[in-house]
Amino acid sequence: MTSETATAQGNPRRRWLVFIPLAVFFALAAVFLLQLLSGRDNATIPSALIGQPAPETDLPPVEGLGLPGLDSSDFAGHVTVVNVWASWCAPCRQEHPLLMQLAGDDRFRITGLNYKDPPENARRFLGELGNPYSAIGADDNGRTAINWGVYGVPETFLVGRDGTVLFKHVGPLTPQSVARQLLPAIENALKAP
Repeated sequence: MTSETATAQGNPRRRWLVFIPLAVFFALAAVFLLQLLSGRDNATIPSALIGQPAPETDLPPVEGLGLPGLDSSDFAGHVTVVNVWASWCAPCRQEHPLLMQLAGDDRFRITGLNYKDPPENARRFLGELGNPYSAIGADDNGRTAINWGVYGVPETFLVGRDGTVLFKHVGPLTPQSVARQLLPAIENALKAP
């Protein structure tokens, strides 16, 4: 058989090369299908802070509110919800009534980390919607939020009595996330020694 005849019939090895992209496609499709059917919540962003001490935080108070700033040494002995918020954040406005409801429970504290927000805007926001916070730190340059691993506002953390981060919620709190995630985490933290 001449080389011309072999080329005309096609090289059997080259015919198999045609199937490699198809095999890769099916393998990727299988991975994506398994991910979809796994039942995991893909909206949950894991936090390296869970189970770790809360980041060292020493933020000054928001001017004109008459509340203390946010200091991580104040977490000791308290179950503390740390809410990262800003007046310019529409989802923060959306979740704020839930924070006001939670503030009625004196078994835990709600503190705020005010992210890159002029003090007059923060005061106006809280004056309009109410203040659920027992302390608010002004994070003018956003460095503290970076230390907390914040992706964007709002985000909410739960810190146990020992200063350990127990829970993180990314995005605005909803009635469902409060009932199904945050409140059970708070209850567990309150039971812990």
